[in-house]
Amino acid sequence: MGEAVRRIDRIDTAPAFTQADVDALNARFAGVDTLPMLRRLFADGTLGRVAVVSSFGTESAVLLDLVSRADPTVPVIFVDTLKMFPETLAYRDTLIERFGIVNAEVVRPDPVVLAARDETGLRWSYDPDGCCAIRKVEPMERAKAGLDTWISGRKAFQSVTRQDIPRFELEGGRLKLNPLGDWTKTDLEAWFAQHDLPRHSLEAQGYLSVGCAPCTSKVAPGEDPRAGRWRGWDKTECGIHTPGTTGADDDLPPGYEPAF
Repeated sequence: MGEAVRRIDRIDTAPAFTQADVDALNARFAGVDTLPMLRRLFADGTLGRVAVVSSFGTESAVLLDLVSRADPTVPVIFVDTLKMFPETLAYRDTLIERFGIVNAEVVRPDPVVLAARDETGLRWSYDPDGCCAIRKVEPMERAKAGLDTWISGRKAFQSVTRQDIPRFELEGGRLKLNPLGDWTKTDLEAWFAQHDLPRHSLEAQGYLSVGCAPCTSKVAPGEDPRAGRWRGWDKTECGIHTPGTTGADDDLPPGYEPAF
């Protein structure tokens, strides 16, 4: 079978991927199990410069296990907002060791931006969108700047805002891969059990989706798994998964130049 995606010309200033490339990849891997798909993609070099973005939340172990089985050298990026639960930081260390991840990267908010836009560290309490923009979105944009493809752990069942997630998406000329987009909660639990994967310690306490500590609460029985994120606010995403716009530029100091 021929290559579904053209080779990336580093001199070419056009987007690395097009919608036609994305459509071809979705067609090529329709019905293919996740692990064989990842192995083929990594082996073929189809994805170019690729990394996994992981929150090291309650379901993160499944994707990281799959990626490590396919190629443990694929970089894994963690955005440390400096507002994380200590349990999440400990879980990150546990999973990195368990899966033999050799390229674990951490990106953090720019201290210049924090000093200018969140000096008290309390922006989350009155402007969660602005807080996410400077603590999550801008650091993530820096991390993705050198990538052709990034791998996300989103699943369609997580909330109504994540329904119908395709495996491959186009995001500003960059490829976004959602290997678990069509997995169900039952699928995830079966993988956890089959491979005896460690669980996030907060999950047993009712935290079904774990983000930053100030903006994460327990989920009641029957609630959407992400109902505990930004409870009481008209907000469902941090901005990392919002196509075409991040909002981060509005929350940066005048003349700010990130160190990519």
